[in-house]
Amino acid sequence: MAQFRIMVSRHSAFYSPLIGTVAGGFLAEEGLDPHYGGEVPPSTTAPKLLTAGEIDVCQGAVSASWAFLERGETPPMVHFAQINERDGFFVAAREPDSNFSWGKLSGSDVLADHGGQPLAMFKFAVHKMGVDYGSLNAIDAGTTAEIDAAFRSGRGQYVHQQGPAPQQLEADGIGHVVASVGEAIGPVAFSSIQGTREFVASELGSAFIRAYTKSRQWVNNASAEEIADREADFFPGIDQKVLADTIRFYQGLGCWNPAIEISRGSYETALNVFLHSGLITKRHSYDDVVVPPPQG
Repeated sequence: MAQFRIMVSRHSAFYSPLIGTVAGGFLAEEGLDPHYGGEVPPSTTAPKLLTAGEIDVCQGAVSASWAFLERGETPPMVHFAQINERDGFFVAAREPDSNFSWGKLSGSDVLADHGGQPLAMFKFAVHKMGVDYGSLNAIDAGTTAEIDAAFRSGRGQYVHQQGPAPQQLEADGIGHVVASVGEAIGPVAFSSIQGTREFVASELGSAFIRAYTKSRQWVNNASAEEIADREADFFPGIDQKVLADTIRFYQGLGCWNPAIEISRGSYETALNVFLHSGLITKRHSYDDVVVPPPQG
């Protein structure tokens, strides 16, 4: 069997459509031996790994290509399939709050994920909810693991995390999910699958998209419990019920709508988010970043 190598920018249940190609056995059905390498190490980048032929695909975001375009360079990778059409981050509080409003973040200590896209999306959500982001005491506690450890140690009144981390906080009685950034923003090109143009045109690309199409149908139609059971080994330390609850929420949020293509509308919303945060200087063309999926 030919090896098929996958890495991600972040590891989360949010990326279940991609994880499912391995956990659900769909790549194996295509005669491929899948290797899920986890997160791209900080010593390198997904584009470098892709162009060097060290991995076949990587989870990323259309926004990753804008950094190249801002420098007047042609991105070395293309985005050919969507993973999530919603933001997958949450806001958790110290105490349950059935009457939470985004205005309560004003003047509060918020452990905000300061990754480029997560922070841009969080700022945009706060703005959409009518709150001045400058009124928050937004704390950069470091990596995702360091953010989680800081909140668990008592730092911050609120924390901004991707699932299933805040759901695990809730299961542990440490935090309580009070808001979804994805609900606040609505449809947006949040995460995608990236590869080289050569990969997209290859037989391997066609085999992958067949597996991915099946996985995407599976994560939409199977029970959250079934998906969590198949993905459990990918999330050591996370209670399986917590994992299932997180997957169920993402299913209901509409993150994984059945369409494979990255829509122009969701792409334009992502541009709005990054322009609002000042991370890009102009609206970059969809056709410079996105290509149609491989022919299955």
